[in-house]
Amino acid sequence: MQSRKKVLIKLFVSTLYLSAFTFGGGYVIVTLMKKKFVDEYHWIEDGEMLDLVAIAQSSPGAIAVNGAIVVGYKLAGLLGALVATIATVIPPFVIISLISMFYNAFRTNFVVSEILEGMQAGVGAVIASVVFDMGADVVREKSAASVVIMAAAFIASCCFGVNVIYIIIACALIGVVRTLAKRRREK
Repeated sequence: MQSRKKVLIKLFVSTLYLSAFTFGGGYVIVTLMKKKFVDEYHWIEDGEMLDLVAIAQSSPGAIAVNGAIVVGYKLAGLLGALVATIATVIPPFVIISLISMFYNAFRTNFVVSEILEGMQAGVGAVIASVVFDMGADVVREKSAASVVIMAAAFIASCCFGVNVIYIIIACALIGVVRTLAKRRREK
C-alpha cells in the first residue's frame, strides 16, 4: 500500500510538473513523459510507451490528457489515471484562467508575442525529436513489417493526404491481424 501511495504521489508531481512547464501541445508533453517514465524512472518500457502514445493519439481529446490517462492507468490503475489526469489539467486550467483575466494586456504586448513566436521554433524541434526517437525505436526492432507500416503511414498522410483516422484504423487492423497470426504460429 505504501509503495502504491509513493507511486501515486510521484505520478502526480511528475505530471503536474511536466504539464506546468511544457509549451507546445501534447506531443511535447508525451516526449517528456517518455523521458521521465521510461528513461528516468524505468516504470515503462520503450515499446510499451510507444503503444501507450498510439492509444493516446487515437483516442478523442487532447493528447496530453490522453497520454496522462494511459500512463497513469498503466502505472496505478483507475486511481493512477485519475491522479495523472488531474495533475495534467491543473496547470493549463490555471494559466488559461489567468490569461483570460488579462487578455487585452497580453494581446497587444510586443514582448509576449515575440516570446510566443520564439517558442514555436523550440516546439518544432521537440516534435522533430519525438518523431526521430519513436521512428528509431521502430527501426531498432529490426522488424521489416513495422518499418514498412511506418513508412506507408507517413507516405499516405504526407504525400497523399489520407485522413489520419483512416491510417489509424488501418494500422490497428494490421496490428490485430499480426497479433492473431503470431498467436496462431505459437500454438
